[in-house]
Amino acid sequence: MLTSAQIQHFDEQGYLVVEDVLDQKTVLDPVRAEYSALLDRLYDGWVADGKLPPSGDMDFFEKLRVAYSSGCDWFQPMDISLPASEVQPDTPFHFGPAVLSMLTDKTLLDVVECLIGPEITSNPIQHVRIKPPATELRKDEVRAHITSTDWHQDQGVTHESADDTKMITVWIAVTDATRENGCLQVQPGRHRQDLLPHCEKTQIGIPNEFLRGSHSIPLPVKSGGVVIFHPKAPHASLVNKTDGFRWSFDVRYNVTGQSTGRDHFPSFVARSRANPSRELRDANRWKQMWEDTRARLAANPHVSLYRWDNSAPYCA
Repeated sequence: MLTSAQIQHFDEQGYLVVEDVLDQKTVLDPVRAEYSALLDRLYDGWVADGKLPPSGDMDFFEKLRVAYSSGCDWFQPMDISLPASEVQPDTPFHFGPAVLSMLTDKTLLDVVECLIGPEITSNPIQHVRIKPPATELRKDEVRAHITSTDWHQDQGVTHESADDTKMITVWIAVTDATRENGCLQVQPGRHRQDLLPHCEKTQIGIPNEFLRGSHSIPLPVKSGGVVIFHPKAPHASLVNKTDGFRWSFDVRYNVTGQSTGRDHFPSFVARSRANPSRELRDANRWKQMWEDTRARLAANPHVSLYRWDNSAPYCA
């Protein structure tokens, strides 16, 4: 649970760092094991296709490094969402029981409840973030979640339908996030402004002219801790200057019954004090919801995830 001082800090500053939310042994270790097994399957497939050498005794991060340098894409197969590009019938993603248990962890939902109330929907705007060292990135790398992220407001990547939704972003640290390995940074107190314009930059980001004179602070957090953002709080990430990976999840929660801002993707009730029977705990059902969505979207015209384009003068 959050203290009154923590809630006041979030209300006044638009962000909050909370350490020791997710238990290592019962929550994060199963997630690590689930992703390790997923990477083993992906890696074995690339070896069979002649794209990679046998893994030998490489650990999880060494396999990621070798796969990335060889042009094998593990990001989308490991992601917990569909991409912004056109969806194909076989677009890969990952929805496993350990990830669902993390999203519905009691302690995490207790924290969320303190900020948005007891009727909580797990919002489908969610991603895994596994950031390689910057020194190993290809020069043409533009994927925002592989390199550093531009300044943005999370409301800026929702559709207009969610402009009145009570929502928060929860950034979960699987590895320690430090200034050196690319932790988040925020502009404190600026969540009280209106939604700023966004343009297509490395990702969807705020144009530089709207950032001038802004003060920012880094937000390091240890593994198991979380960083929480108001949807209008401008934030970004730093560059990973270390020789290791930085691993996190970026998830959202909103008040049940309100628009998620991506209503063509599936959401689910994570907590309901009024009707607990509505809560989703079946990982197979969760996965099926996304598989059904993938099939539907692949068979129909593409739906943009964003409300912005680069036609405005400030995007030139």
